[in-house]
Amino acid sequence: MTLAATSAPSAGDLVQSVDWAAIAPPTIAAVVALVVLVADLFVPKERKQLLGWGAIAGLVASIITLVPLRKGDRTTFCLTTDPDACSYTADHFTLVIQFLVLGGALLTALLSLHETKERLPAGEFWFLLLSSAAGAALLPASRDLATLVVALEVASLPAFALVGLKRGDRMSGEAALKFFLSSVTATAVMLLGVSFVYASTGTLHLTEIAQSLDDVPARLETLAKAGVALTLVGFAFKTAAAPFHFWVPDTYVGAPLPIAAYLSVVGKAVGFTGLVLVTVIAFPTYADVWGPALAVLAALTMTVGNVAALRQAPTRAWSAVRLLAWSSVAQAGYLLVPIAAAAYSGDDQIGATVAYALMYAVVNLGAFAVAALVARTHPLNRISDYRGLYTSRPGAALVMGFFLLCLAGLPPGIIGLFAKVTVFSAAVDAGLGWLAVVMGVNVVIALYYYLQWTAVLFRPAEGAPTRQPAPAPVTVAIAVTAVAGVVLSGYPQLVLRFAADSLF
Repeated sequence: MTLAATSAPSAGDLVQSVDWAAIAPPTIAAVVALVVLVADLFVPKERKQLLGWGAIAGLVASIITLVPLRKGDRTTFCLTTDPDACSYTADHFTLVIQFLVLGGALLTALLSLHETKERLPAGEFWFLLLSSAAGAALLPASRDLATLVVALEVASLPAFALVGLKRGDRMSGEAALKFFLSSVTATAVMLLGVSFVYASTGTLHLTEIAQSLDDVPARLETLAKAGVALTLVGFAFKTAAAPFHFWVPDTYVGAPLPIAAYLSVVGKAVGFTGLVLVTVIAFPTYADVWGPALAVLAALTMTVGNVAALRQAPTRAWSAVRLLAWSSVAQAGYLLVPIAAAAYSGDDQIGATVAYALMYAVVNLGAFAVAALVARTHPLNRISDYRGLYTSRPGAALVMGFFLLCLAGLPPGIIGLFAKVTVFSAAVDAGLGWLAVVMGVNVVIALYYYLQWTAVLFRPAEGAPTRQPAPAPVTVAIAVTAVAGVVLSGYPQLVLRFAADSLF
């Protein structure tokens, strides 16, 4: 009896207090996902749309719970032996990324309301979307490798099912299988890297890893470097960085269009967030390893993406979606530039990545929203199908032209130009002049296919234009992204100020 009492740890060592307000955003999304899944058993078929509106309400509630956390000073799940080593941190960086992913999921939900009414199983769809959004919202707050990997997989695994949710569609099934197999392989490589890092440092907390890597025994140094490199591979896949990009075009074409939009924005944000956390917080000691590697990946990714987008034939089936897919690969290259620059000039460069990600999320979701509208009358979604869009839908054509000019970085899309200049400056300030030159060349290449698509919008239509009433949720999604793009183009400093506040 005495021995047991002596050897048992005290209650204070075992019980941690949980800051429920800090973890509210991902928790609400996860709880609503379970509620929707159970409710699907009882809601009659003709009222399945209620599940969609419930999912939207849950995402809105998750976004609202970010407001009380705006000071960015909340932590929870901390070690009892070291209160500064916490598994969950709601700092400014976390809040900005959570706003981005939850807002992206909300716009995806608006685009999906009509799809679930006609083509997709509502209960499964909303459960999977909310589950993925919960994982995506958890990831930026994760401050240990175990939580980071779990959050990454919670965000990714439902996405596989969402891609293959078009039952009876061969392309959808093939896209989901390719996405799943390649992602699982990348995850296995990343877990091997995490195990190497743990073996070298004896800890999984990012801040403690950074301290331990400063003094790794000589016999473990090679193991630590291998762990750093392999861990980065998994996140490079999630960001669609070349040569880990091959799954993107087929996955986007096979997936329901709103899910392609979700993957292009939220999926990419998840990968970049993880990459920022492990490089800047956990692995600054090995900046000489990951800095040059990310710089080369950035140059390769933007070049591969732009050259492939340039080769898309306007009359090819699904060429519009394929172009947006290859464009997203190129944009991933631009997003990698400030992270690579952080290895040379400090983590203040990360604000440029956050600013670019916010801009990209707004305009790319808007472009996919217009593509979803056009797909109602042209299911093959070819670039040539957009010819004469100004005649049949002048508002949609003007908005789409604006989004394309933002992606190209041309006026009146000032926010796109502003974001590209910010990223370009990050490369120059870090002494990566060669990378800035590669980026400049790629921006010029991208101008061609963005402007070519923009010109198609305003050419006279061949034959009588076809038009169907636009679903109200799709119209709302287009309007919200258009207004956000216009406001940010008029006041681009807002994005940089918002991004600068997100630094650790």
